[in-house]
Amino acid sequence: MIYYKTNEEIELIRESSLLVARTLAEVAKSIQPGVTSLQLDKIAEEFIRDNGGIPAFKGLNGFPNTLCMSPNEQVVHGIPDNRPYESGDIISVDCGVKMNGFFGDSAYTFTVGEVSEEVKRLLKVTKESLYRGISMAIAGKRLQDISYEVQSYCENHGYSVVRELVGHGIGRNLHEAPEVPNFGKRGSGLKLQEGLVIAIEPMINLGKRQIVHGKDGWTVKTADGKPSAHFEHTIAVRKDKADILSSFLYVEEVLKERNLTIV
Repeated sequence: MIYYKTNEEIELIRESSLLVARTLAEVAKSIQPGVTSLQLDKIAEEFIRDNGGIPAFKGLNGFPNTLCMSPNEQVVHGIPDNRPYESGDIISVDCGVKMNGFFGDSAYTFTVGEVSEEVKRLLKVTKESLYRGISMAIAGKRLQDISYEVQSYCENHGYSVVRELVGHGIGRNLHEAPEVPNFGKRGSGLKLQEGLVIAIEPMINLGKRQIVHGKDGWTVKTADGKPSAHFEHTIAVRKDKADILSSFLYVEEVLKERNLTIV
């Protein structure tokens, strides 16, 4: 069952999504060699609660933390721990918030210290593929027009697309119908209508697309141990142009102030 949102509901989802964006920016202020994901997780939880939100991931199906923190070969759903990050690491930080009865969801992959040009390029292409997918999220297009755009862009750059994990509808529930794959056939799938709110989230591997699941029951890793990148926006389908409800502006203002890499 797909729930189409009213303009009023979309504005509430925007509020939640922008709190996610501001939370990611708070995390960005502290990302550096030596910091641990548990330290960053604490910063995020306190910021969300101080601003009237509830961490959406904490307790969801038993997940223990506020953030999914997935470094290097971890694709998604990494559990924060006490391992200090090192220069050369990358970290996917996925955050969700519930506020005023509605959810927001967004992810950004950060660099730690000096990262290789090869990995920076992976991040850049993954982020670009997100916006290319978003450009297809307009009324009258098909769902897999989004999927095809992400897949073709990344594969044309020599990367592989994770197929077992997908984006999703979002609203009063964190995960709603429809699923939003990052691969597909142009012109296929659900016809997009105004009021559809979805989270689009390319998960793109430097090596092969195959994944494995960690023993903790959560962490998803690349099977070949090569890095993976992940970027996500919550968006609303509109008539002429997708409405991006989350934002990377807050994060990238912080990165700019700290003279850190913006891909």
